[in-house]
This record gives sequence, C-alpha cells and structure tokens, in this order.
Amino acid sequence: MTFQIEKKDILDYDVDAIVNAANKELRPGGGVCGQIFSHADDSELEEECKGLAPIEPGQAVVTKGYKLRAKNIIHAVGPIYFDGKQGEKEVLQKAYKSALDLAVENNFKSLVFPLLSSGIYGYPLEEAAEVAVYTIRDFLEDHNLDVTISVLNDKFLNVLKEKNKDWMEK
Repeated sequence: MTFQIEKKDILDYDVDAIVNAANKELRPGGGVCGQIFSHADDSELEEECKGLAPIEPGQAVVTKGYKLRAKNIIHAVGPIYFDGKQGEKEVLQKAYKSALDLAVENNFKSLVFPLLSSGIYGYPLEEAAEVAVYTIRDFLEDHNLDVTISVLNDKFLNVLKEKNKDWMEK
C-alpha cells in the first residue's frame, strides 16, 4: 500500500484506473472531466456512459479507459458545495469511498484521484483536501492499493501535503 500526493497531469499515469470528477449524467464537462473525455475517445466513452447514467452524488461507476494510459476510468460524482450544512462532507466522503470500493471489487491495484468537488463544484480547498486525505488514508488501513492524489498547482499540492501530515500525527 502506498499513498502519494503529486503535482502531475492525471492523464500521465499508467495505472489500473484514474478517477474522473464526474457529473450525474456522466457527460463531458469542464476541467479534469473534459480532459479525460477528450483524450479517451469521446464517442466510445460517451456511449458507454449513456448506459450507466444517471448516478447520484456520492456514487461511482467504472468504464474502460479507451485511449488513455490508464486501463479504466472510475467516474465519481462529488457534491456541489452550498454552505457545508447540506451533508456535503458525507457525500464527498461517500464519493471517495465508492471509487475505492470499486477499485477493490475490480481487483485494481493502482488508482489516481483528482481533488473531487474542488473545481466548479465549489468545495473549499482546505475542507476538500481534508476529506480526500482522511477518507483515502483510513480506507488504506484495511486495503492493499496504491493511491495517488494528482493536482496541477502548488497551492493544492501544499494544502494536501499539510492535511496528510495532520492525518499521520493524529
């Protein structure tokens, strides 16, 4: 079991699965989601997703990776952030846990996450990072997976590393 936090494009990983920050309809979107669809092969991936959609926030499904370096894509839907009092934290935890459970069920050994709900879904960075690190690290206590959180900027990287340090000191 390994856990890493890296500043790297999620599309550059040779892993069993990358996690897509998906929307309920499993359609191409902005940010990471748009990148994944355009690099995987839009038409084939969209067709596979049509048969799986819609899914609710907190849920996840698996598709093939098509033209990506990753063999598979786990599409996890995080919550849209309102005020933190609408159960957002629990739904975000469930989205991570659903993706991790699917990885185990499918015998995946390596998995890369973006920071779910932290982009257009508006989840505050500090809170999103804490949920990500704590949920993944807690899961890995009982499961043998190699998990990476991949981000594209130093601000996200530094906050995640701080939350990881907090988890190890708890």
